[in-house]
Amino acid sequence: MYFFKPITAEVRLIQLKFTKQNKTKKFILAAIFACIAALFQAAGGLLPGIGLFLSPLATAPILLCSMFSITDGIKSYFLTIMLLFILQPTELIVFPFTTGFMGLGLGLAFHFFKKRLSIIAIGAFLLMLGIMSLLFLFHFPVLGPGFSDSFSISTFLIILLFSFFYCWLWVEITLIIFKRLALLK
Repeated sequence: MYFFKPITAEVRLIQLKFTKQNKTKKFILAAIFACIAALFQAAGGLLPGIGLFLSPLATAPILLCSMFSITDGIKSYFLTIMLLFILQPTELIVFPFTTGFMGLGLGLAFHFFKKRLSIIAIGAFLLMLGIMSLLFLFHFPVLGPGFSDSFSISTFLIILLFSFFYCWLWVEITLIIFKRLALLK
């Protein structure tokens, strides 16, 4: 079955090549990824309309950086949070719980798991946990006014299905990016 296929060898090869880089290059790349993620996330508040379409792209830099290296991914995640504090403080509650948390979790899952389903499940669980924390714990309307902040099974199932499909999309996009990166080397 498709979900039980192991991820491609290109991911492991690029991870091995990245570990051979010196620390300065790794740190600069993590900082660049953090800047890109902060700009994408801040676009939601700075550019009305089109910014809402750019904001979900903040997952990609964190995901790619954490796929290259776990420590650099964590550095990039926290650096993005600090940059958002300066650029767009209103996005500070959304990024650490949803976009960034899922990107970090998916990147870490790529290191520890080889099957698509387990990688997607980890990312979906973390995204669902973040959305539900914002919605039910902090009463922040992350899903908009259409969803109440009181727990219901239908809301839980919608969040679960959305999280699974969203993470599946990001895993496939990331694998395509890594295949293209392998062709460049």
